[in-house]
Amino acid sequence: MKAWLERRWYSAERPAPLPLRPLAALYGLIADRLAVSKKAHAVRLPVPVVVVGNISVGGTGKTPVTVWLVEQAIALGFRPGVISRGYGGRAAHYPLRVTASTDPADCGDEPVLIARRTGVPVAVAPDRVVAGRLLIEQDGVDLLIADDGLQHYRLARDLEFCVIDGARGLGNGARLPAGPLREPASRLARVAAVIVNGLLAAELPAHGKPQFAMQLVIERALALDSGDARPLSSFTGRPVRAIAGIGHPQRFFAALEAAGLVVIPQPFPDHHRYVASDLASGDAVPVLMTEKDAVKCAAFARPGLWWVPAEARFGEADTAHVRKLLSSLPRKSF
Repeated sequence: MKAWLERRWYSAERPAPLPLRPLAALYGLIADRLAVSKKAHAVRLPVPVVVVGNISVGGTGKTPVTVWLVEQAIALGFRPGVISRGYGGRAAHYPLRVTASTDPADCGDEPVLIARRTGVPVAVAPDRVVAGRLLIEQDGVDLLIADDGLQHYRLARDLEFCVIDGARGLGNGARLPAGPLREPASRLARVAAVIVNGLLAAELPAHGKPQFAMQLVIERALALDSGDARPLSSFTGRPVRAIAGIGHPQRFFAALEAAGLVVIPQPFPDHHRYVASDLASGDAVPVLMTEKDAVKCAAFARPGLWWVPAEARFGEADTAHVRKLLSSLPRKSF
């Protein structure tokens, strides 16, 4: 059912399924009313808040954008921290501080990835306000970046960035379950900027906001057991088994193919909890995975398993614009 829905959602030729349109209207009515109620009681924290999110379901590249924003904020002199819901985590208590060694089963995979890549304080909680207060009080952060929090209206925010998958865009433009949208396309008019991941296959609705182009660049692979790095080009022309438990696995497979690799794809559900048998190849074919998958597969490390980090890259003008937006945020003195 999920695969059928996604094919319909992202088909440019086919309209939203007629039987699901009444459900989409009901979903939109309820979601919009809840959003209005939460906005009316939103909590303003004592430091500026930047939210990275999307208006559609599935992966769009939010976490690489979050990592990139952390790097930009540090370059501008901020002491940033990252907060997240911690999707898929089952911690005994919240808020939970996340470090590079935290078990992803407790906090979800993205927060551990962010902690490893950035070294900044990270906390998760279903209520991001609580996570933010923890980092402010215990770490003295002066900027909070919320990974995947566009619809978490309980938390007041100063800047919003909406990330869109260029290849899939907004699909058929319908709300759930008739289409992939959590919020209507008109929501784009209320963010600080729209970030398009990759080449845009179809024009977005007019939104009047800056639109930045981002590329996810993959150039190297790291051994899961030793951390040794080698150029991704060293796999060129060779068959590799590629695994990906992300929102849009095909993006990873296509990127490897574009790098000249002969890919045997093996997609898994987003936030998949791996077991050792998932990584068993039965032959000498190297296994390549995303960084998000590597976070959860470290316990199964062995020779022949590699993970491929993806770097978010923006043009100079777009980078300067984002830095200008960040620089406009108030500075908190502790």
